[in-house]
Amino acid sequence: MATLQFTFTDSTTLFRPSLPSTRTFSRNRSLIVKASSSSSDDFSKSRRRFIAETAALSVSLPQLAARAEDALSEWERVYLPIDPGVVLLDIAFVPDDPNHGFLLGTRQTILETKDGGNTWAPRSIPSAEDEDFNYRFNSISFKGKEGWIVGKPAILLYTSDAGDSWERIPLSAELPGDMVYIKATGEKSAEMVTDEGAIYVTANRGYNWRAAVQETVSATLNRTVSSGISGASYYTGTFNTVNRSPDGRYVAVSSRGNFYLTWEPGQPFWQPHNRAVARRIQNMGWRADGGLWLLVRGGGLYLSKGTGLTEEFEEVPVQSRGFGILDVGYRSTDEAWAAGGSGILLRTTNGGKSWIRDKAADNIAANLYSVKSVH
Repeated sequence: MATLQFTFTDSTTLFRPSLPSTRTFSRNRSLIVKASSSSSDDFSKSRRRFIAETAALSVSLPQLAARAEDALSEWERVYLPIDPGVVLLDIAFVPDDPNHGFLLGTRQTILETKDGGNTWAPRSIPSAEDEDFNYRFNSISFKGKEGWIVGKPAILLYTSDAGDSWERIPLSAELPGDMVYIKATGEKSAEMVTDEGAIYVTANRGYNWRAAVQETVSATLNRTVSSGISGASYYTGTFNTVNRSPDGRYVAVSSRGNFYLTWEPGQPFWQPHNRAVARRIQNMGWRADGGLWLLVRGGGLYLSKGTGLTEEFEEVPVQSRGFGILDVGYRSTDEAWAAGGSGILLRTTNGGKSWIRDKAADNIAANLYSVKSVH
């Protein structure tokens, strides 16, 4: 399996680790996207305000001929044509053409590459240009040549030709919450999630959507707050993070990190769970074996026992130099990467039982926020 790894921070450069034996995409590669710090007061304030919006991202491209055991090595820097204040949020490559990809961010940022990420150029989509709005593009996903983009304020874009052209799909003004995630699931089909827990599915290019969940998370908690969910009464109505497993299961962290919620296809409601640790939850996601990982605020990595859904977690020692870990992404059942504050990068090759620090990003004066693996 070949891997692309991107780490987004609040600067304008891209760091990429590549195998020393090749500079092509015939083998494993990893990339880190970051932006260097700015001296302006406005940007310094923006950076503090968006400390949780810097991002790191890993994308698996199984269609590339490569060996999963190939090690990742040096990191090279690629500069991006974006303003310093732009926050990068998501990335995706066209499955049929792994050299062709898109990078999303705030301030209506859409970048496109046609050489596997070596160079990026701004992409203009006329249907997404609106004088009254400055869109924040949150999520992108491809299945074959079909692709989807969602953003805030509510906007949905669709392509059937691998991104050569994009069509804007109308959305209801009564949609609960902001769209934060979309997943292409099949021909003319997709799954969309809002930060209030609404999940919608479509099978006709987005012209009609069916609700997969019968009520918002707030409504669910109003019914279950007496069942012993700690912190549910303080819920503000939105998710802090939400992650999807390859088989369609979701795990989401409440805005305050007091508790977490899960949902599986066929369930009418989100299921709230008490957190299994004293400190508040920073983020949660799925391991490659079907189990969960959990990060707590202020540092700390936990793995669930077994491979199914459980509320039992065990802490794993990590060398984070005192900085918090913000996200984890699995490249395979054995290999995963963790990213966090002050350029922290950690790697495991035994499923998460032990982690080794990669010093490649130690000199990056920014947080690495999110790691995402797309198969």
